[in-house]
Amino acid sequence: MESVWDYPRPPRCEPTAKRILVRLGELVIADSNRACRVLETSHPPVYYIPPADIRMDLLEATPRQTYCEFKGRASYWTLKVGDTVLPNVAWSYEDPTPGFAAIKGYLAFYLEPLEGFVDGEKAQPQPGRFYGGWVTKDIVGPFKGGPGTQGW
Repeated sequence: MESVWDYPRPPRCEPTAKRILVRLGELVIADSNRACRVLETSHPPVYYIPPADIRMDLLEATPRQTYCEFKGRASYWTLKVGDTVLPNVAWSYEDPTPGFAAIKGYLAFYLEPLEGFVDGEKAQPQPGRFYGGWVTKDIVGPFKGGPGTQGW
């Protein structure tokens, strides 16, 4: 078991050999055993996947950008599959700060309506959808993101 309260702040970035799978229904969007996970106090892990392991033909960059005090400026991606359009469902750091160089150009995905799997286990989305962490049975909280947690 990992407690998110044992994760560091500022966050840590580490490679994972676990199989990370992202699906929309039965369509595989990403499948990787070369992802990195970012661990930050009070947050479940966020998995960043190399573009070579993602169906990039289904994604389009959007103008949306946000800024993380630790990782730098994030760019966002919209997923388009037939008539299904999921705006800003993924994000990446194209020029991250030095401590996060390992995730340069890698994409992370929000769950809902996407499904994410870690070594075959279906992950649950971090409450609140703001942070994008993936909750699995080996990760314990409480987690930041739900109502009343913004001041943590």
